[in-house]
Amino acid sequence: MFRKTLITVAAAASLFSLSTSAALAHSDEYLDTQAAPHGGQLRMAGIYHFELVVAKDSKEAKDNPVIVYVTDHAGTKVPTTGAKGTVTILSGKAKTTVDLAPDGDNRLKGSGVYASTPDMKAVVSITLPGKAAEQARFTPLAKAAAMAQDGHSGHMMH
Repeated sequence: MFRKTLITVAAAASLFSLSTSAALAHSDEYLDTQAAPHGGQLRMAGIYHFELVVAKDSKEAKDNPVIVYVTDHAGTKVPTTGAKGTVTILSGKAKTTVDLAPDGDNRLKGSGVYASTPDMKAVVSITLPGKAAEQARFTPLAKAAAMAQDGHSGHMMH
């Protein structure tokens, strides 16, 4: 009897650990280990993944592009026709809100005045047609800064 109970507990524990790792698969930390298709930063937003691409080398605050790519969790492109969105960027002491408009396939694009700072933070909010708004928070240049401090190149291989 004891042995059967032990086997049942072990089986339940292994099932639990499998389900837990699946739930953690799309954490920010996990996504930061993945090579983003367009060299940006990936974040989970509800049933979607957003990839934020910002200017990486703008020392001065100037008009720079902002692009967000939308995919599902499997990486399949999600059409952005009819979508709308904003990106709020905090860079240094400056705060900029950029309006995003559909720009082909699965991307939205806009431009705003910001500088590329390692501590830059961004909040992306996108509403796809007939869906609720989804949000994600980004630290788009923190990974590159950490790699540079480690003595590794901040450039990702393609």
